[in-house]
Amino acid sequence: MHLRFLIALASALIAPAVFAQSNNAPTVDELVSKNVEAKGGAEALQTLQSLRLTGKLLVNQGQIELAYLETKKRPDEVRTEASLQGMTQIQAYDGKEGWRVSPFFGRKDPERMSADDVKALIEDAEIDGPLVDWKAKGSSVEYLGTEDVDGTPAHKLKVVRKNGDVSFVYLDPDHFLEIRVVTQRMRHGAYEEVETDLGDYEKAGGVFVPTSIDSGRKGAPDKQRIIIDKVEANGPVDDSMFHFPASK
Repeated sequence: MHLRFLIALASALIAPAVFAQSNNAPTVDELVSKNVEAKGGAEALQTLQSLRLTGKLLVNQGQIELAYLETKKRPDEVRTEASLQGMTQIQAYDGKEGWRVSPFFGRKDPERMSADDVKALIEDAEIDGPLVDWKAKGSSVEYLGTEDVDGTPAHKLKVVRKNGDVSFVYLDPDHFLEIRVVTQRMRHGAYEEVETDLGDYEKAGGVFVPTSIDSGRKGAPDKQRIIIDKVEANGPVDDSMFHFPASK
């Protein structure tokens, strides 16, 4: 009886402390607000209308290097180009449909992409990332506490997009910028999990942009690496570059 009383008393004393500790956890709105400020602030993000990223794409564990160019324009247009030995692979999305040219796979004519294949491009078109204006995008966001990312206790947020795809976004606890995004989706009837590590942020147009991007299937030893050497903000962009080419 005496033992039970001590246990009950200890539980009563500990419970308020645990409750207070849980209340100290940041909210989704607080973390998103810090993420916005870390990137340069809401005004700078709104002013940033386009990005042109020039660098290199390393594949096959860095043994093959391609020239890389990515162009993004609000609200949701993106085009990537990877060139090697006179051939250029293109993937583009104009806000409505995606298309590609795949010369390295023997397909030199543009072809439209399926709804599943274009999902990654749609996410890549987001200049602000998945957290900014998440409500307007039709997403839901949940804070899941912290999780270790290469020795860093990163804040982990679960983003469920309106199409059902799920992204786990990891924010650096000191700078509140994305350091990892793990996306889960169904693609052609198969489950796919893609892990992207982000780093080496540089400021362009008043906004911090990652210039080191490692991406690939989660757990895979060989991820592709994009290293951006030049970032140009708000330069002139011809909308036609995003649209499916008109037949000659």
